[in-house]
Amino acid sequence: MGNCCGIHHYCFNQAIKRSDCFHSQGDHSTCHVSNNPYMVAFGAIQIIFSQIPDFHRIWWLSIIAAAMSLSYSSIGLGLGIGKAFEGGHSHGTIDGIGIAHGAAQLSRGRKVWQIFQALGNIAFAYSFSAILIEIQDTLENNPPENRTMKKATLIGVSTTTFFYMAIGCLGYAAFGNSPPGNLLTGFGFYNPYWLINFANACIIVHLVGAYQVFTQPLFSLIENWASKLWPHSSFIHNSYAIYVPLYGLLPVKLFRLIWRTAFVLITTLLAMLLPFFNDIVGLIGAYCFWPLTVYFPVAMYINQQKVAPWTSKWVWLQLLSIICLVVSVASGLGSIEGIYQDLKHYTAFKTRY
Repeated sequence: MGNCCGIHHYCFNQAIKRSDCFHSQGDHSTCHVSNNPYMVAFGAIQIIFSQIPDFHRIWWLSIIAAAMSLSYSSIGLGLGIGKAFEGGHSHGTIDGIGIAHGAAQLSRGRKVWQIFQALGNIAFAYSFSAILIEIQDTLENNPPENRTMKKATLIGVSTTTFFYMAIGCLGYAAFGNSPPGNLLTGFGFYNPYWLINFANACIIVHLVGAYQVFTQPLFSLIENWASKLWPHSSFIHNSYAIYVPLYGLLPVKLFRLIWRTAFVLITTLLAMLLPFFNDIVGLIGAYCFWPLTVYFPVAMYINQQKVAPWTSKWVWLQLLSIICLVVSVASGLGSIEGIYQDLKHYTAFKTRY
């Protein structure tokens, strides 16, 4: 899920708290929960994990995060299947929520904006390209790195597409024209509450790892840049060994400690100021999708394969890139409009769910 999901992990902590509340007080209880304590706690955890020196040291965290992702996705898929096959509820209509014919329906403009925002949420699922090179750098040379990455990317993209498509379609079948923004935190499901809590706990663990997977390359980029800019600075280069229980000696550099801590504090503060999960996810998805997932791979393929301009292959590749650019721009605009609408009913640091 990535960086944004990491700083907005609070919704999953809140989901556990609210699930317990609904279980004890009934499904129609108010059960409001403040998000601030959970964001502060997540930021404190990330300050500690961010001191891990480099990307190569967090392979174990990536494995745990992947296992958690598979777990909560499977739970969501199973609950969606069960709900979809229950009797006595609407399975939705082919055109979705109606336009301007009731309080629960949308104006034509709002529906278009929300479609754009949804495209951004889908694009966010494929924003992994930012860390592909970092992952490839951790691989052995035998078998060749490109062959391993090609197989891993195929499996990863296929699995992601399967779960997103299946959960999206089954969620619509289960809840009709009014599905929650997130099946697990939007409380489409209340029972079995222990399974919902377990799934949300898996999401929390997953996002702890996802935050590090996406930020470690940024940490490395800034620190390498500073190291080259000030090659003789003791503040940047001197290392001090600190004993950490259950870990051993951890080499700590003052610049790394201060810069990474400041980064986590800033992202945590931004999460508290802008607690709009789906809108932020859509915006980041729109920003990352086209340049990293489409444009650069297409341009590199054309250059590597020496695809001649204006041949049929060249035209189709350029058309693919242009279509994806339009999708990215539209989803970015939709997410910005969504944030604008959210800000009309928002008070800083007082958001409750």
